[in-house]
Amino acid sequence: MTYCDYVNSHPEDTHNKNYHDTQYGFPLESDDELFERLVLEINQAGLSWILILKRAENFRKAYHGFRIEKVAKYTEKDRARLLADAGIIRNRLKVNAAIVNAQRILELKKEYGSFRNWLDAHHPRSKEEWTKLFRKTFVFTGGEIVNEFLMSTGYLPGAHTKDCPIYKKTAAQKPAWMRK
Repeated sequence: MTYCDYVNSHPEDTHNKNYHDTQYGFPLESDDELFERLVLEINQAGLSWILILKRAENFRKAYHGFRIEKVAKYTEKDRARLLADAGIIRNRLKVNAAIVNAQRILELKKEYGSFRNWLDAHHPRSKEEWTKLFRKTFVFTGGEIVNEFLMSTGYLPGAHTKDCPIYKKTAAQKPAWMRK
């Protein structure tokens, strides 16, 4: 089987291989899962993705399972708790981004019903258009973060090469309107 170059270039890396085969490029249903992916992508900025994958469970615990409603209500005490948690990335800007972005998703839900509906309502767009929209809507969402978030959730193409066996699996799970 021919896998994507990244997986082939890291043959001993089981974390990335598992993520590649079971999550990367697959559509996500729940808003909390989408929020989790956004927070993880933001935390990856300037770091390796393998570090984030190894700490993913710590992130889930620290951010209360990425329940948007819960994270949106975090206080200064929660910020301090997160900044003291050695199991996650202790960066004030990234912690703040998770909280502010949870609050913004709650605002989007008032108009669109869900974060996913908001994403669906703006699909399809180019990477540049998505980046402008995300920068206008969220914090700490530069081009690479937006690109990886959208590729990893199936909104932008490029997660897998066409000869990768996972390519067909991700394509089969996308709604027909999203395959265009």
